[in-house]
Amino acid sequence: MAIPETLTVIGAGPVGSLLALTLARRGFDVEVYERRPDMRRHDISAGRSINLAVSTRGLHALEQVGLQQEVLTQAVPMRGRMMHAVSGELTFQRYGKDDSQFINSMSRGGINKMVMDAAERAHEEGAGRVRIHFHQRLVDYDVTRREARFKDERTGEEHVVEAPVVLGSDGTASALRGSLVKDAGIGSTSDVLSAGYKELTMPPAKGGLGEGGRFALEPHALHIWPRGNFMLIALANQDGSFTCTLFLPFEAPAGQPCFAQLTDAPAAQAFFERHFPDAVPLIPGLAEAFMAAPLGQMTTVKTWPWSHGAAVLLGDAAHGIVPFFGQGMNAGFEDCTVLDGLLARRLTSEGRERLDWAALFREFAETRKPHTDAIAELAVDNFVEMRDRVGDRRFLLQKAVEVELQRRFPGKYVSRYGLVTFSRVPYRVALEAGRIQEGLLAELCGGVERPEDVDYTRAEQLLDERLVPFLKDRGVL
Repeated sequence: MAIPETLTVIGAGPVGSLLALTLARRGFDVEVYERRPDMRRHDISAGRSINLAVSTRGLHALEQVGLQQEVLTQAVPMRGRMMHAVSGELTFQRYGKDDSQFINSMSRGGINKMVMDAAERAHEEGAGRVRIHFHQRLVDYDVTRREARFKDERTGEEHVVEAPVVLGSDGTASALRGSLVKDAGIGSTSDVLSAGYKELTMPPAKGGLGEGGRFALEPHALHIWPRGNFMLIALANQDGSFTCTLFLPFEAPAGQPCFAQLTDAPAAQAFFERHFPDAVPLIPGLAEAFMAAPLGQMTTVKTWPWSHGAAVLLGDAAHGIVPFFGQGMNAGFEDCTVLDGLLARRLTSEGRERLDWAALFREFAETRKPHTDAIAELAVDNFVEMRDRVGDRRFLLQKAVEVELQRRFPGKYVSRYGLVTFSRVPYRVALEAGRIQEGLLAELCGGVERPEDVDYTRAEQLLDERLVPFLKDRGVL
């Protein structure tokens, strides 16, 4: 197929906008169609508004298009988890080996706007032209005629656009995926988590913590109130506020907290005062805000194949995950990096006029699928860890021992969290390494009460026998 004059991208969220920018930098003109209004001109939700945790994979993708430093200027570094007990006792658990390793809290809308701006101005620097069409909802994609039909959300009118090469980055409810499932026979499953979420805002505090005394809590930590089968978390924003998110089952047996029981403001107030007493005075009008907040759901989406001919799915449209490893956007951004690398290689070997888009998209999907399946599994596992285990004494002992292993054996031990968050090691490798590490930590911590009681000579022997060969075989060490 001769190279088309333009490429079509469905969805102008963070991943779609970065994808358009990436393709433009390869010299392609890109038409982007977005269902929502332009968030830079209208006060709208950025979709799921859970704050983004931007880490190494996402930062690398942004660096490739020259945006890393601009993004970091709008982010708040988080160096670890701060656990809040019901009693008010605080326990800090570092993410990395030291202060040089941290994740970055940033609003979804903020990063979305930044990447859209960069995509639209790319042609000024000699790249292809990106045009974003707002209020345009994809109704259907005809895989035979390779035409996309859109409905203007303002007028209700429909129109057809030629789209010989189409890339869908339109989220977990992807309309392009729906068309491919219906007309091309691809398979897709959506597993809705039994817990939902509501968001609240903790405003800046006068005389608080952090630079300028603006923060009601320590700003450089992800705050967690773990309570068994539910939890509250809080991430700092640059203006001194925190975005607080309650994760709670939709329904539960009698006597166990769930959203179905919180039917009015007094019930919500009593719930927070019982389970999160230290957070209550920091969120004015908490009960009323809780009742007004929309109830969101979280879905794991698995699709195969991701492509049909010259149509392909990326990001949440292909592999939506729950947010508990902070990797949803990072994984979507890494999709863009991987696709760009494969595209660059084929442009060199095949040339623009002979570029086989269908083969490119198949190769991309086959390369990424094992790793996105792995991060989906890790994300669900981390939900259980965050709500259930971070307050458990044995778990905290193992984490303390893990920190000591990283300190004592830096060339031999890298935690699963570190592999996922502070490296670009494939997700599948991180998942498998984590399973080895779980066995090691359980064995080393058996019968001991303190990190200093661990036999670290034996620990190094076990690392040399089990973990180091695995990591070396996969090029990590």
